[in-house]
Amino acid sequence: MSILETVIQVTLYVTAGYLAFHTVYLLFFAVAGHFYKEGIKANKPIYKNRPICVLIPAYKEDAVILETARKALKHNYAGDFRVVIIADQLQAFTLQTLRSLGAEVIEVHFEKSTKGKALRYAMNLLPEHIYPIAVILDADNIMGDGFLNQVDITFDNGYRVVQGHRTAKNADTSFALLDACNEEVNNHIFRKGHRAVGLSSALIGSGMAFEFTYLKKLLADIGETAGEDKELDIRVLRDKVTIHYLETGWVYDEKVSSAQVFTKQRTRWIATQIDFVGGHLSAGLYQLLFKGNVAFFDKIVQSLLLPRVLLMGVLTGITFLSIFLPWGPSFLFWFSLLILTGSALLIALPKRFYNKQLWRALINLPVALKAMSIALIRSRKAGNTFIHTPHTSTSNAKL
Repeated sequence: MSILETVIQVTLYVTAGYLAFHTVYLLFFAVAGHFYKEGIKANKPIYKNRPICVLIPAYKEDAVILETARKALKHNYAGDFRVVIIADQLQAFTLQTLRSLGAEVIEVHFEKSTKGKALRYAMNLLPEHIYPIAVILDADNIMGDGFLNQVDITFDNGYRVVQGHRTAKNADTSFALLDACNEEVNNHIFRKGHRAVGLSSALIGSGMAFEFTYLKKLLADIGETAGEDKELDIRVLRDKVTIHYLETGWVYDEKVSSAQVFTKQRTRWIATQIDFVGGHLSAGLYQLLFKGNVAFFDKIVQSLLLPRVLLMGVLTGITFLSIFLPWGPSFLFWFSLLILTGSALLIALPKRFYNKQLWRALINLPVALKAMSIALIRSRKAGNTFIHTPHTSTSNAKL
């Protein structure tokens, strides 16, 4: 065997091990997710309905923020709550209208805008002794009925950080439906599945609730990162604070409706992921070996996983090539990985998605794979730059 053949052989077997780990990891948590129990009970009598501060950072989101604010202000919470719009480059008319609706508006101005800096600025202005809980929404998010009540009950059960069930409010295009399916698969594997085995839920960037003073501490030196959700996630896990998943606490989120927006969004996500791995890999090993912090290490492992669309594309490609290649694992091995990985994703997909519309979404997988590949290439140039993904409307919210 030549040196070149040896290199190819070793590369294929290393790749096989890496992708096989994906399969085992996803399949394990996909199955575990079906055994998840929320375990939240309303203590009788509940101590009190805690005042809640709802924080909504809005960067150039004039198209959606007014409707979001209206819905938030009308939310049916039994206690007191305050809606705070953190306005970054909103138009004067939008600011005036928000104030007339009854929302508190905090204007921010940064040379380099990030969600983390906007939140930190607002938190430093707000009185922490009034609001025990802070909820973070995106500018297009709509809280489902009773969301704040459920958050309050969850905190009454002793949790300090909670991730709500973010789900799609629009499925008007096959791309939006595909994005919705992807989000629900991630909810099942990285939230339900992880909580079912005693690990923390992953944070997702919005629909999150924190103990107010704890969030202020977490944001104290958030820096310039565009992936503030991952940074918050890892800081909470470093503190060994459990992140609970509120499956029945719905927050509706706008899904991307075109390949162009999908590519832009994934470019930001992949760039953030690469930056995250580089900054925390050694810390993950340290936390596992010297602190016994399995949840922290698992978060680093998650960051090493390929996006699901890209994973299926890679497995499909290698499976096809293995028919002709004389090196590496057999076709049967690669085909088995492909089937098991696909099964894990289908197991994780909620039953309500199993209809004819699902086929519409699956047809777009090749387009999504192409968009993801472009995003992967562009992510090298994007680095840790904040990339804004525009939202369009909130008219399709399913409440």
